[in-house]
Amino acid sequence: MGQETYAFAGVATTFGRTDQPGKIGIFRRPSSGGAWEHVLPDVDTHTVVVHPTNRDVVLAGTTDGVWLSTDHGATFRRATFPGKTQIWSFLVDRRDPDVILAGASPIGFYRSDDMGQSWTALPDAGIAEREKCVFSARVMRMVQHPTRPDQIYAALEVNGVVRSDDFGKTWVDCSAHLVELSKLPHLKSKILTQNEAEGMLDGHAITITPAEPNSVVLACRMGLFRSTDQGRTWVDMEMKRFSPITYGRDVRVAVNDPRTMYAALSVAAASHDGAVLRSMDAGKTWQRFDKVQVHGTIMCVGLNERDPDEVLVGARYEGEIFGTRDGGKSWEPMPLPGPVRDIYCVAAG
Repeated sequence: MGQETYAFAGVATTFGRTDQPGKIGIFRRPSSGGAWEHVLPDVDTHTVVVHPTNRDVVLAGTTDGVWLSTDHGATFRRATFPGKTQIWSFLVDRRDPDVILAGASPIGFYRSDDMGQSWTALPDAGIAEREKCVFSARVMRMVQHPTRPDQIYAALEVNGVVRSDDFGKTWVDCSAHLVELSKLPHLKSKILTQNEAEGMLDGHAITITPAEPNSVVLACRMGLFRSTDQGRTWVDMEMKRFSPITYGRDVRVAVNDPRTMYAALSVAAASHDGAVLRSMDAGKTWQRFDKVQVHGTIMCVGLNERDPDEVLVGARYEGEIFGTRDGGKSWEPMPLPGPVRDIYCVAAG
């Protein structure tokens, strides 16, 4: 493998649990084993990304904009970023790895042309929040189309899905059919608003496998849903056929095999159970992948782009992280040194 790879975890304060004691920020641990280091303290962190072509660059999305490491996560500094904005997601342009987009809360998009050193705000996306919520809508995940690189989809919490056909300059809404589906009794859900479409609009992750480049997969509160017509209509993937729990928090495609996908499913946003399922046929069928018992909602699956056998699972509470380095045959508990607040993301690379 050459240069050491690392596991990363991002920890943040959660709405409704602000009095919970514990550390926040970013933790780092060698993939080969050892102790966790608290490499970025005192900044709530929602997402961590190891740059796909330059592993020395690690990006952190925080409640204070973008923080950046250029020494593989050993140290971080605040990037040149306009304002104190919450950042929840990143997208590295596969055509030019210097170009990175960041997704914010309230809904907004930022661009860097120097691998994360400095950022500018893109034009106002013009995406209205559908309902008044206890927090502003968030750009939780972005994905670039495999064959149309200017086309990007973004999953919004709790505001559905949007699509850009010009790499983030303008956006169109792809949520009308999600709202229509919410009229079905089993897809109605309202917790934070008065809108029974809230559960279908509660987008957490979105991905596209190159094996089926025109198939967009959304993970939301009500499960996994697929669109094959650029977001005009969506089909329930009916994860209840494969799992007794269906709250979708993450969905990712393996880098080495476009037909392999991973989905993090739990009971609810605040729960004490969860599972990671794997599909070997681009999402048609799924089987349980992890061999662990978590005690919190699984918030993220971390895939190492340089080592496909390494997979991380981060559960929300108690600093609970598990990892495999042999493709799921065996699992190691990797708890963060507590007390910590809530895990939001895990990454490897």
